[in-house]
Amino acid sequence: MCSMAFNPIVDPEKCQGCEECVDVCPGEVFEMEDGKSVPVNAEECLGCESCIEVCEPNAIIIEET
Repeated sequence: MCSMAFNPIVDPEKCQGCEECVDVCPGEVFEMEDGKSVPVNAEECLGCESCIEVCEPNAIIIEET
């Protein structure tokens, strides 16, 4: 069985620091650093895209690896 891995990426230029992704992520992937969201636990990303759905400035993308 092949397991898919995901790599969440936050564009710091677009991130407005609302913390919505931090709150909604079931894998606790994101933490706030200097007022911006940072994927500190990227290996826990489930690829559910809930962070993308709540990110109004579209600062997050998820790459399949």
